Amino acid sequence: MTDTPYTPSVNALARLLEGVDDVVERLKEHAERQQEHPAEARAEVEPLHPRKLDLTVAEVIEETSTTKTLRLRAPDGGSLPPFRAGQYISLDVRVGEVSTNRAFSISSSPTRRDRYDLTVRRLPGGLVSSYLLDEVSVGDRFTSGGPMGTFTHDPLFHGDDVVFLAGGSGVAPAMSMIREILELGLPRRMTLLYGSRRSDDIIFKDELDAIEREHPNIVVHHVLAESEPGWTGSVKPLDAALVAELAGPLDGRMAYLCGPAYKYPYLTGALESLGLPGRRIRKEANYIAAPPPQAPGWPAGSDTKEEVTVSVRGRGTFQMPRGQELIYALEENGLPPKASCRSGECGDCRVKICSGEVFHAEEARVRMADHRFGYAHSCVAYPLTDIEVDFQPGSGF
Repeated sequence: MTDTPYTPSVNALARLLEGVDDVVERLKEHAERQQEHPAEARAEVEPLHPRKLDLTVAEVIEETSTTKTLRLRAPDGGSLPPFRAGQYISLDVRVGEVSTNRAFSISSSPTRRDRYDLTVRRLPGGLVSSYLLDEVSVGDRFTSGGPMGTFTHDPLFHGDDVVFLAGGSGVAPAMSMIREILELGLPRRMTLLYGSRRSDDIIFKDELDAIEREHPNIVVHHVLAESEPGWTGSVKPLDAALVAELAGPLDGRMAYLCGPAYKYPYLTGALESLGLPGRRIRKEANYIAAPPPQAPGWPAGSDTKEEVTVSVRGRGTFQMPRGQELIYALEENGLPPKASCRSGECGDCRVKICSGEVFHAEEARVRMADHRFGYAHSCVAYPLTDIEVDFQPGSGF
């Protein structure tokens, strides 16, 4: 195979992958076509990677007393853009006077192109989860971004024997992966360790129990926060000893974590103590960061309730508490930036900090260029001083 600008990163794999020459040639042709005919290239890509989707609530499924699944379809009943099991969409929502969005993992199988199932659990005091669970009904319309996220299984690098540690609605991407395994008959084994508060709040319990009975390659262990009368399963803490007991040896396996972010360091330590290297531990980034002052690195003595002034270049000024995420304050004041993951990973919500100082939660994946040119990821940024920001407001509301 002759080297081209498209081959250096795949040369090491070329001898292992059949058809790699054809793939490289197609990439080269597409790049050339994109340069010569940008409008045609955009028309080809847009249906698969749309900026915005129109979605209709076709069904509302009550999973538990705290959780519902919203089944979303295209208004015309046609196919939706493809996604990979483990990805999410960012749903645009207007609650009262506040325009915002939230990222929800898709729980349906990627083999079903007619739907996106979003499994929503009530977050105490949550603005959007309460709205979706209490006020949304069949026929309601939404817009969203296209599927995105990297919390997916790569059969080439992740192997065919995986362990998934989920908590609460963190079972949604695991459910998508399991459904895909079964519907495609994939030669993959998954061991799911699923933590819930109570036995009557286990999402997808009946389906998971039926799957485990009928499919020996899917193993499910439920772990409750506290023991209950008649409960014969495991009880937290989900520590290294319990992981080893339920999942068995971890050598050569890939582990996935999806649940409350504050548990990630603890669970990562437990897995590493069992001999699993960090490179074989994948964490869903679509979660809520630990707020200050609990956020690691928060400056000592910085009062989270003290208000600072935010000036938005060309669009006004407002006050906000230092301990609130900048993105929420912007939304509450009618200036929503573009956003997707809301957890510091994707960078869609970047704003330029023209003056002043902000604190980034440790989850922020701030690029080198962001540091150099003064950009902040507003979803995990907290103003330590009065600041001036500049950005283009988000679209879709």
